[in-house]
Amino acid sequence: MPRRKKVTLRELAADLGLTVHTVSKALRGLPGMSGETREAVFLRARELGYRTKAQEAGLTAERLPWVAGPPRRFGMFLDGTLDFHRHQLEGAQKRLNELGCALHPLLVPPELSGEAALEQWLAANGVPYMDGIFLTATLPEWMEQPLLALPMPKVLLNYPPAAALVDSVIWDVEHAVYQSMEALHRNGHRSVLYVGDKGPHRGFRLRWQAFLDAAERLDMTVAGDTGTALHRGRDQTRWLQELGEQLASGTFTCVLSAIPDTATWVYMAATSRRLSVPEDFSLVSIENAAVPHLPDLSRPILFQRETGERAAELMLRRIANPLLPYEHVRLRGPFHEGETLRIIRAPDVVGGMNGA
Repeated sequence: MPRRKKVTLRELAADLGLTVHTVSKALRGLPGMSGETREAVFLRARELGYRTKAQEAGLTAERLPWVAGPPRRFGMFLDGTLDFHRHQLEGAQKRLNELGCALHPLLVPPELSGEAALEQWLAANGVPYMDGIFLTATLPEWMEQPLLALPMPKVLLNYPPAAALVDSVIWDVEHAVYQSMEALHRNGHRSVLYVGDKGPHRGFRLRWQAFLDAAERLDMTVAGDTGTALHRGRDQTRWLQELGEQLASGTFTCVLSAIPDTATWVYMAATSRRLSVPEDFSLVSIENAAVPHLPDLSRPILFQRETGERAAELMLRRIANPLLPYEHVRLRGPFHEGETLRIIRAPDVVGGMNGA
């Protein structure tokens, strides 16, 4: 692959229609411009292949092969068409395309069952001839073991299985739960209802355990049946009815909606009982992205596209340095304290919703 001509700072500034001074400040993280301008500078610099000396030094320190080399071909296994899969794919493609490498989505058929069928499907999609594969979080756990055993570099975009020797990166949902519980506690809440499935994915189970740990550490009461935790089953109507009954029970002041795409259902169940958020109970939801019809939802910020980018970096690092120790990277973001979280008085904490 031909080496790309090096772009100068002056050329980058001219391309953006900004001064050299502004572009330099943006790339060094200095104040003095809008967030939109700073993001535009970063994105265009990456597109043109411009890097500061500090960035070059950082890449060298991480042992990443950010130099011209042979084009490589990778695959990302996806189970379904969830939005966060698209963001992960875009992030990884962005990083890999900068070096002329290709990343292909591999949508796993829902009817695929058994290792023999998996092996045939892998061969039909040319996976044995790829330079490496990325495994996302919602793949069936039965499928992970044979995929992790493939003789090629792998990066898991998930929490790794116990004793697995594989590089992995994930947005830290355990940290997100702790952030959520601390925000509720900080605003005076002491009794919380957990809405979320405890399975079948590792991330779901880790959320639940983090919730119980945080509740014990913060001395918060767990409302409802801790043995089941409210979650959506096959009978959606019945689930909404049970959720509505819990929301109307008055045994808590706040709800932690722990599984993405569940906040909307909490609102629906509350509306069916003529309850309002945050007047009747506060709501914090762990969502993969902002919810368009709930624009100021209180939630921890989860980095999805950045997870894909970091996964690409781990892949390139592994290819260039196959004997380095395996890494598990957790990305942590800030907490957005929106309008669905209110401060309550001490009597509210003791008496339940609305101070009753």
